[in-house]
Amino acid sequence: MSQKPDPYEHTPTAMVFDVFTEVSNDLVGLLTHRSDATTDPAERESWWQRALGVRGTRRAVDPQNREALLSHITAWKLEIEQLKAAR
Repeated sequence: MSQKPDPYEHTPTAMVFDVFTEVSNDLVGLLTHRSDATTDPAERESWWQRALGVRGTRRAVDPQNREALLSHITAWKLEIEQLKAAR
């Protein structure tokens, strides 16, 4: 089996960090919107806590740790796709 090519193979780590930040902002925005849109207090809190978790992770990841940045980018993009599909 062949692996997918790394779309960031020739991208400087600083730019990967920019992508990481943008993807996390997109996810936090979606989660915050979900939190704001629900009338169920427990669901609102659940969405809000997830948004806070993403923000906390964003602050905790070393901007020079390329593997961690790429891992979160991949996971967060998948979560964004799933959230958008579940509308």
